[in-house]
Amino acid sequence: MNAFHKLGLEDHLIQAVTDLGFETPSEVQEKTIPLLLEDDIDLVALAQTGTGKTAAFGFPMLQKIDIDSRTTQGLILSPTRELCLQITNEMKLYGKHCKGLNVTAIYGGASITDQAKQVKRGAQIIVATPGRMKDMISRRLVDISKIEYAVLDEADEMLNMGFFEDITEILSHTPDEKSTWLFSATMPKEVSLIAKKFMANPTEVTVGHKNMGSKNVSHEYFLVGARDRYQALKRLADANPEIFSVIFCRTKRDTQKVAEQLIEDGYSAGALHGDLSQNQRDVVMKSFRAKQIQMLVATDVAARGIDVEDITHVINYQLPDEIETYTHRSGRTGRAGKSGISMVIVSKSEVRKIKSIERIIQKEFIKKDVPSGMEICEVQLKALASKIHDTEINHEIDPYLNEINSLFEDVSKDELIKKFFSVEFTRFFNYYKKTKDLNSPSEGSRSDDYEKDDNSARFFINIGSKDGYDWMKLKDFLRDTLQLNQDDVYKVDVKESFAFFNTDAAHKDKVLEFFTDFKQDGRFVNVEITEKKSRERNRGGGGRRSGGGGGGYGGGGRGRNDRSKGSGSGSGFRSEGKSRRSDSGSSSKSPRRSSDFKPKGGDFSRPRKSRR
Repeated sequence: MNAFHKLGLEDHLIQAVTDLGFETPSEVQEKTIPLLLEDDIDLVALAQTGTGKTAAFGFPMLQKIDIDSRTTQGLILSPTRELCLQITNEMKLYGKHCKGLNVTAIYGGASITDQAKQVKRGAQIIVATPGRMKDMISRRLVDISKIEYAVLDEADEMLNMGFFEDITEILSHTPDEKSTWLFSATMPKEVSLIAKKFMANPTEVTVGHKNMGSKNVSHEYFLVGARDRYQALKRLADANPEIFSVIFCRTKRDTQKVAEQLIEDGYSAGALHGDLSQNQRDVVMKSFRAKQIQMLVATDVAARGIDVEDITHVINYQLPDEIETYTHRSGRTGRAGKSGISMVIVSKSEVRKIKSIERIIQKEFIKKDVPSGMEICEVQLKALASKIHDTEINHEIDPYLNEINSLFEDVSKDELIKKFFSVEFTRFFNYYKKTKDLNSPSEGSRSDDYEKDDNSARFFINIGSKDGYDWMKLKDFLRDTLQLNQDDVYKVDVKESFAFFNTDAAHKDKVLEFFTDFKQDGRFVNVEITEKKSRERNRGGGGRRSGGGGGGYGGGGRGRNDRSKGSGSGSGFRSEGKSRRSDSGSSSKSPRRSSDFKPKGGDFSRPRKSRR
């Protein structure tokens, strides 16, 4: 008997379980399905990404709704289009033996008219992203006034993306007596607030510990100089020839830059960020799922909802601004019982963040050295030998063997092997033989959290935690006030009476102009460029104003001429510079750039340079 029988599922759902090859329920399914089937309750379930949460709420919803009715009875909200489509497809598979079932996906980037038509045909279950759902409600294209079950999936992700107001608005159109099921990987205070606001005495189910990382993922960090991040990334890729990974960057610009550098250096890479059109995103994700792209470089927002099997590594090229986000990043690997590795590339001043993450995920990081050039040569040589050993012989070459044998008749077996492997080994050896030790940052290299970057502007703002702002609220305030995108405000650092944030340099004039004489609740909100991180340390809470009245929100006069005096040199940050062809700064080509290595996929927005 299938183990799912014990959970109380009906025969037609058990048949779907059998068809899908499920035999044993996951821990979150085992804990939640009987609870949800037994009674109409509110539920908060905390479990990591990839633990089977969709089935945990999907099967109970399918069993409880009335398939014979054309009324919308179930609403599932998810943060991204990709996750929305994934949940929709899974719900259809779970309900494949439910005759008359209509599960409809509602998301941006597709025809709203077509989606409205699908709903009108009688969608018992709607799976939606908050933005498009709110739009359809305002146009009266959907009616959720009679739903019986509402699911908030990846609730912490939705709140991180600034959907609190949208969720509040959507749920205001639903009946009070419905059952609300909230599923989340972490439990920050914002998720607790939403649970209190929309639920009545919810039952809590926790798989593992709150905010704990997946037990199948090991965590490693590599300490390098800030200028050596990209070279460290390449070495980690070269030291893992079969890598299939997601690489996380903080910003869209960094994501595009890193992907382009990898492609230029011969790696099969692609970029995924908010500036891509929906069609470009679909092309990149299709290539990644087909493993034509080996290294997907992504922002946190763009990567939400990615559910791709067999990801071997998650590489944090930069740590996220919000520590809780690390849990979601690392959850992209180690799924469905398989093991995975989460790697972090850090500079000296970021090591303290590692300790903070360890407390949250309740797992210890292993400090590792970036592989040396010779270690990489050895790994690549052994990988090639293993690949050749396991290659199935193609007997179509048999007619040519006599000619080939005559060419090597005066060569011994050992010499032949050496010649054959030298073709590949020499390429890596020549590239790495003079490279430096990345584990010993040079004295002159910066180790600040915020590396110099000509394309980034860092700002001081005179509001902080005492004014009721944390990083999320300040980020939302800036984004909404300045009408910027989610990725356009980053590196938010909130102190007691002031804060710092970054935008791309292109937004610098817009930010400064907007906050000229800007008041909130009768108080001036003052913003200026900060040139170096050392200035942040020297500010304290003290006054940058001429009157010395303090840096707090609304404290004292405004200091009318500070901006013109203090910001003439721009942001003061510098980029790492153009990608070097080798660690040592020589003109030697990357070992990946050879005539016998041609990436199958990549970022299609930029033509590849010709390879020698």
